[in-house]
Amino acid sequence: MPDLVHNLAAVQQRIALAAQLASREPRSVTLLAVSKTFPAEDVRAAHAAGQHAFGENYVQEAVTKIEALADLRASLEWHFIGPLQSNKTRPVAENFDWVHSVDRLKIAQRLAEQRPAHLPPLNVCLQVNVSGEASKAGVTPAEAAEVAHAIAALPQLRLRGLMSIPEPAETIEAQRAPHRQLRELFEQLRAGGLELDTLSMGMSADLEAAVLEGATIVRVGTAIFGARDYSH
Repeated sequence: MPDLVHNLAAVQQRIALAAQLASREPRSVTLLAVSKTFPAEDVRAAHAAGQHAFGENYVQEAVTKIEALADLRASLEWHFIGPLQSNKTRPVAENFDWVHSVDRLKIAQRLAEQRPAHLPPLNVCLQVNVSGEASKAGVTPAEAAEVAHAIAALPQLRLRGLMSIPEPAETIEAQRAPHRQLRELFEQLRAGGLELDTLSMGMSADLEAAVLEGATIVRVGTAIFGARDYSH
């Protein structure tokens, strides 16, 4: 899959250039390859090209893929990044290393209860609705501190940071504004005593803006795997 290998290298180059502009180490930004709707073979090919962290949005599809790639489990990191309903938390708690889309305390409580004791704590991010869009999940910036402290106190979870999906914007300045808002909130929560190290923000179209504002994980699918086919 030469395209996939080429695409991965191109995205890593974009991250490196943006990090350079921000006077950051490119290694301080983790590329999360969003493999939703793409087959396990594509994940295997990306892994062979050096990619280790993969993001999935749909529980059943993801669990099937994780099982198909069980032979690589020790060197793969699986991140759940989609909307999570409370009746779907158990397979996520049992199979994933990270959940970025914790958008309310109830979801965190269920993940904590259902995380198997023999596994390390599940890494989680609190999703914040920075743009205030009615269609987007996430706590409001005003609610974030209270919910974050409650999540941080739960067993079998490790609150790592914040995640957002801002509305699309055309210019890099417009793209930077919501990412800056999330970073400022992140800094406030750290100042309030929470040990956070993760800002999950930025996708294929706005990863430069996110890296300039301090993203530690960028979630990139289309620029790596190509356009998605949702017909199936």
